[in-house]
Amino acid sequence: MDIRPFRGWHYPGSDVSKTIAPPYDILNQQDKDELLSRSCDNIVGVDLPHVPPKQLGPEEAYVRAAKLLDDWEKSGVLIQEQAPALYAYEQSYTWAGKTYARRAMFAGVRSTPLGEDVIPHEHTFDGPKADRLKLTECTKTQLSPIFGFYNDPIGVTDKLLSAATSEPTISGTLNGVTEKLWVIDDPKTIGEIQTALADVPVYIADGHHRYTTTMNYAKDLREAGKIDADHEANFVLFALVAREDPGLLVLPTHRVADGLADAATAEALCEKLAPAFECKKIDDAPDLSDADAYLSQFGEGAMLVLDGNEMWLIRLVDPKAMLEVAPDECDEWRNLDVAILQELIIDRAMSEWKTDDFSVEYTPDGNIARKTVQNGEAKLAVVMQGTPLGAVEKIANAGASMPHKSTYFYPKIATGMILKPLE
Repeated sequence: MDIRPFRGWHYPGSDVSKTIAPPYDILNQQDKDELLSRSCDNIVGVDLPHVPPKQLGPEEAYVRAAKLLDDWEKSGVLIQEQAPALYAYEQSYTWAGKTYARRAMFAGVRSTPLGEDVIPHEHTFDGPKADRLKLTECTKTQLSPIFGFYNDPIGVTDKLLSAATSEPTISGTLNGVTEKLWVIDDPKTIGEIQTALADVPVYIADGHHRYTTTMNYAKDLREAGKIDADHEANFVLFALVAREDPGLLVLPTHRVADGLADAATAEALCEKLAPAFECKKIDDAPDLSDADAYLSQFGEGAMLVLDGNEMWLIRLVDPKAMLEVAPDECDEWRNLDVAILQELIIDRAMSEWKTDDFSVEYTPDGNIARKTVQNGEAKLAVVMQGTPLGAVEKIANAGASMPHKSTYFYPKIATGMILKPLE
């Protein structure tokens, strides 16, 4: 990948806890209001002008967002670095009782067609892209970074970042995650990092719509003759994480299904799944906050089906079942737990139970999934293991797209730590 330093905008002062936010696409109006109650200068006021951001909103919403950003830049709410820089970024957090520190680097990455230097693993949809494009056109700024991972087996970038960091420029806490950022403007260090990553592709972990939007934004400007290939708009804001980083967690996305007929129980579902699946009732009540830790003892592909009263362990034992329903997909895709769950369980085994109110919600915490069905807030839940990072790479390299909500990279990259101008 071709990376470039940039003169980023960020909040001044040392503590940005009240002004940073989670990514726009996991927020609703209540979340936005709560963030703005912390500070009227919270980045969500610009990054989420229209709720929900699943389609294009009214023109005036984006114009207001752009004016607010301009006011912040002129009044000193945001300040700009004097020299082009890369930005070291660390997130410290706890998951399932264990503490992690994930290190990343904010950089501009030259946009290329998907599948070249930048490799996707998900489909994108027109509505969210229209929303992001309008915001980009109005603000001429990339507000929320793409989360990408790359292969760095000898730790070149980590060593360089370690040598370049001392006290963070800014820091804060967001949803229990400690966020820190350092400015790296030493030309020699930047040059070494650029050389180390020159022939390394980046895989999109999160932010497919944001990447596609910024890529298309620059492409349209180039084709109209408004910019050349060296223009800042050609470089997309990424948070780059080494694949080997021990803090790069991929959590499961358990499914919680409601709007099912009364006949839908865990035991009845198991009857429908046999004999392609082996099924066994579980009588104990394990801690499912870290479902991987519990399910891994039963082997790859092991899942739990939960209803209000029971828990059943299931596992596909007849791979021909997936070949029959998804003959055009690659073997790696058919072996995915999320693909098996979607194709054989949700789309087929549950089909005759679905009502007009059928819905599926997602959570990375198995205990939450269990509590939801125990409380009668949903009918069934399926708790699964997380998708391995290697599987994400295989699917991406094969040019295939993973099923919806296949991965949950935790924690999310905070918005507002650094903003990248596109002109």
